[in-house]
Amino acid sequence: MTQTISLKDVNVKFEIWDTAGQERYRSLAPMYYRGAAAAIVVYDITSQDSFDGAKRWINELKSLHTPEVVIALAGNKLDMSDRRVVDAEVAAAYARDQGVLYMETSAKTGQNVIDLFNEIANRLPKEKKSDSHRSTGGSGFSVSEKSGSAKPMGSCSSC
Repeated sequence: MTQTISLKDVNVKFEIWDTAGQERYRSLAPMYYRGAAAAIVVYDITSQDSFDGAKRWINELKSLHTPEVVIALAGNKLDMSDRRVVDAEVAAAYARDQGVLYMETSAKTGQNVIDLFNEIANRLPKEKKSDSHRSTGGSGFSVSEKSGSAKPMGSCSSC
């Protein structure tokens, strides 16, 4: 799946691979996120086990990537906030302590999904505007001036 975000003077095209966070895919996950410029770790706000699993994924990502990699923690199922188990302030504090972006979303309603991608796109490193196209060599995104076309590069992962 791909997602293109238009910022003021550039388009950012993400190539998204979903590992579904399942333990049976854990050994394969590095193939997906190796060389990624960004990763989104999603947990279910109605499940403490899901949040605990997200913490393990973040630890793994941080141990395998350089600090320039943008990592986002997304608390999903915001549409089910009446069944919330993981407190938003606890998750936000954890994200701050880890130096990762935090946002709550709803895949069902789409709430904050585009905002999450916009925020990641804004945090990705940018080259000088005079560069007509920039590839980060397997980073999972490409940045191009709006007049040009962007091609997917490498692997951006969604865990």
